[in-house]
Amino acid sequence: MSINISSKILSRRQLYYRNVYLKSDAWKRKRYVVLKRDNWSCVRCGAYATQVHHKRYAKKNIGKEPIKWLVSICEPCHDRLH
Repeated sequence: MSINISSKILSRRQLYYRNVYLKSDAWKRKRYVVLKRDNWSCVRCGAYATQVHHKRYAKKNIGKEPIKWLVSICEPCHDRLH
């Protein structure tokens, strides 16, 4: 099953990731650890980081990505990456 959002088709996996995982306590804890590790600084420009970017995704188990695959990033830099 997939859903078309803004002419982009999302898979079940993407829907789960966006609608369930990113709202979970597990993600909130992992996100905090990454932001704290990076001293709330964007790894690209050094600005205040409010988001966490995945350099890679776990192929099978969403949420099982190691912390080293995640980096702190500011919203403008994150928007440029996507």
